[in-house]
Amino acid sequence: MTTLRDIQDFLALHRLAVVGVSRNPKDFTRALFREFLQRGYDAVPVHPDVREIDGVTCYATLLGVAPPVEGAVLLTSPRVTEDVVRECAAAEIHRVWMYRAGGHGAVSPAAVRFCGQNGIRVVEGECPFMFFSQTPWIHRAHGVCRKVFGHYPQ
Repeated sequence: MTTLRDIQDFLALHRLAVVGVSRNPKDFTRALFREFLQRGYDAVPVHPDVREIDGVTCYATLLGVAPPVEGAVLLTSPRVTEDVVRECAAAEIHRVWMYRAGGHGAVSPAAVRFCGQNGIRVVEGECPFMFFSQTPWIHRAHGVCRKVFGHYPQ
């Protein structure tokens, strides 16, 4: 189970891979990628079929990212997440955030188990927007609803 400390520790990292950023500039994954950049993160997009996203060099795999990243935000389907966490282990990335706003998001129980067995700390199924300081009101409202219903990380 993800704790608030896990989230704060992850957000304290500086160089992050953002895996699964869409080619579509209007996609939510692009908005999240841009938000990391605007907040001063050294965000590195990773997508196997794209060379550049918003003017930033995009890497096909985590193993190709240089210099290495401190953590990875996974915006992938659960099936793809299972492959990506194996890449994280191979690339010696010990922190991952499996994004979710609704549905399963990037969360895969098998991937979470793999991470636990391989020393990778996981933020499981949260949206970074809820935890950014001075985030837009809609994300704050989402956080308040999660607190009211007892689903906010402690």
